[in-house]
Amino acid sequence: MISCRLALALAAALCAAMPAAAQQLPRLLPVPAEMAPAAGRFALTASTALVVPAGDAGARAAADRLAELLRLSRGLALRTAAASPRPAIRFVRAATGKAESYRLEIGGDGATITAGDDAGLLYGAVTLWQVLTQDGGKGPVTVAGLGIHDAPRFAWRGLMLDSARHFQSPAYVRQLIDWMAVNKLNTLHWHLVDDQGWRVEIRKYPKLTGISGWRYPAVAPGAPRLPRTGGFYTQAEIRAIVAHAAKRGITIVPEIEMPGHALAAIRAYPELGMGVPIPPGTESDWGVFPWLYNVDDKTFAFLEDVLTEVMELFPSQYIHVGGDEAVKDQWKGSPAIQAKIKALGIKDETALQAWFVHRIAGFLQAHHRKLIGWDEILEGDVPADATITSWRGIEGAITAAKAGHDAVLSPSPTLYVNHRQGQGPDEPPGRGDVMDLRTVYAFDPAPSEIPAEQQHHILGLQANLWTEHARTEARATWQFFPRASAVAEIGWSKAQGRDYADFVDRLVPQMDRMKPLGMTPATSAFAVRPTLDYKAGEKRVSVTLANQSGLPIRYTIDGTPVTARAPLYAGPLALSLPTRLRAASFRGTATVGGAIDQRLDARSVRFRNDEDLKTCSRKVVLALEDDYPAAGKRAVFLTDIFAPCWQWEAAPVGGAKAIALTVGQIPFNFQLGADLAHVKIPPSATPEGEFEVRAGTCEGPLLATVPLAAAAGNPGLTRLVAPFPVRAGNETLCIRTTARGLDPMWALESVELVQ
Repeated sequence: MISCRLALALAAALCAAMPAAAQQLPRLLPVPAEMAPAAGRFALTASTALVVPAGDAGARAAADRLAELLRLSRGLALRTAAASPRPAIRFVRAATGKAESYRLEIGGDGATITAGDDAGLLYGAVTLWQVLTQDGGKGPVTVAGLGIHDAPRFAWRGLMLDSARHFQSPAYVRQLIDWMAVNKLNTLHWHLVDDQGWRVEIRKYPKLTGISGWRYPAVAPGAPRLPRTGGFYTQAEIRAIVAHAAKRGITIVPEIEMPGHALAAIRAYPELGMGVPIPPGTESDWGVFPWLYNVDDKTFAFLEDVLTEVMELFPSQYIHVGGDEAVKDQWKGSPAIQAKIKALGIKDETALQAWFVHRIAGFLQAHHRKLIGWDEILEGDVPADATITSWRGIEGAITAAKAGHDAVLSPSPTLYVNHRQGQGPDEPPGRGDVMDLRTVYAFDPAPSEIPAEQQHHILGLQANLWTEHARTEARATWQFFPRASAVAEIGWSKAQGRDYADFVDRLVPQMDRMKPLGMTPATSAFAVRPTLDYKAGEKRVSVTLANQSGLPIRYTIDGTPVTARAPLYAGPLALSLPTRLRAASFRGTATVGGAIDQRLDARSVRFRNDEDLKTCSRKVVLALEDDYPAAGKRAVFLTDIFAPCWQWEAAPVGGAKAIALTVGQIPFNFQLGADLAHVKIPPSATPEGEFEVRAGTCEGPLLATVPLAAAAGNPGLTRLVAPFPVRAGNETLCIRTTARGLDPMWALESVELVQ
């Protein structure tokens, strides 16, 4: 709560501000706890000094960061000083309340940032930077007086970066840390180890990175081999990244997976596993693997050696040990493991995992660290001081808090940003179900099921990016932002009065001010998405326009650019064919990205890509990237890997004489375990397989068969055309693959009804 003294000061400032009612408060993100106008105006110029207390390294770091941000945003090179007689930006050490809190006072004599800790000074500097960049311009600027008292709602406000599936450069990790800091995110959960790769240098075990730092991506049978991919972070690089994060007020929590997700370690040192052979190329699969660590003393010695080196690199109080998705089949089939269970006097393999986690927790406790793990570790006798990362919904956090354990919420799918943000040609590969910005912003990290006296066990929240399908750093950025800014606000700001439209209005300038920091965020929330309603045989089409943000949409149909003077979209458009439709979302008089420029003609209304179709089932829908070519743009296929089947609802079949499918083949590189039996693909009539087109449902009349023989030798896209019977009007089409095996899996890129 704001102090009485500050409340009176803000009230006095509000009264003194002339005219207070007319003053526009700055649009800040996250929104501060308390903010009010104040008297005076502060003119920032190139000669404005940054005044830092002598010998205060934390204040100097905050001042240096503010200077760098203002140099990038406004082009001003400010200098630090011990004192200044002129209006200046001053950093002051004094108690302001809880950790990371700060006061910011702006008036005629400059700006004063007051905080009791380094993080508070840094966050005060970040807020001042936002205040000073409201106009988006360069050079000097004058801002109205302002008083802010701010503090975070939750202590843990984080992102998880998976570097195991795809490696990101040290430069990118530092850049991500910079982006986190200007959104007041303070924890980077760094997933460094998984089945596909080992990314942290362990000097005692060089084969971990020498062998398991690299792999060849999976390709469909007969496709050209892709270049080797991978990499790892040297200990020197990690120390530099950790130091960089500390300057930004960010703690890095490393994750070393155990007892499952252990293939990378077992590839390098087979004696760590259960002796089950690893087929070549398994490390390039996705899914849940059955390879587990064994429970020999030598294996625990290995893990303790690894954790010792990890703790030397990361000063974090928490060390994440995974504990998720540990399939117990290899333990169940091992006489040695069964004998161990009996000798320990425990019930089963789940209890053995709990014993495993307890042993690791004891080692961490002896080194004054705390174990944190995914919510599966609750399924046994969980260590007393263990912290839980709740990912299978919020239930893990509820159970943990009621049992007296701290918890961090990162529920799937809401905070799993490997789910795509929208639909359309610009969306990168990822989980096919859309998890949009509004859904993320609506999440509340304080479950009502937890009694008030146990709410303090909720440390906060984080968004997780699993990078199976985020092959590039640009894609990782797209997946994180702007959803990470929504996570930042719901972790920092009060829950009361949260308003999505207001958030979007503050988000747009936040993304703009981050662009000089190297940020290219997703445009998914602002992208205009057209939906066509076309009746076969007509010369007009009805078009509905929408975006996720709720911002106004303007459009033209005469080929002219869309400006703030263009018509405002208010409902479905009845357009003659052909027409050139252009549309964009607007904030005020400016566009915000995601504009469309689309020609509507006799062909386009009879054409749909896979994004426009529905999958026949919603089992495991993925947007998968083609494995060809090695360099350049690749197709992305939206498909359900358990049932490759698509529906075109109300397809304008009337007048069509042929159907054209553009298809591609992708490797079936998924570790599904027993679920493999649930993959249902009808048997084919030919060795290569076919696509079937049926009317109404997938059991309806067969309208066309499209053989794949002509596409089988092409690793890229192939357009196949087949005759189509005479039909009238519009009807639903089911388009599905048939095959004699799973690898390769055929996917549909687009379909066209040819007149």
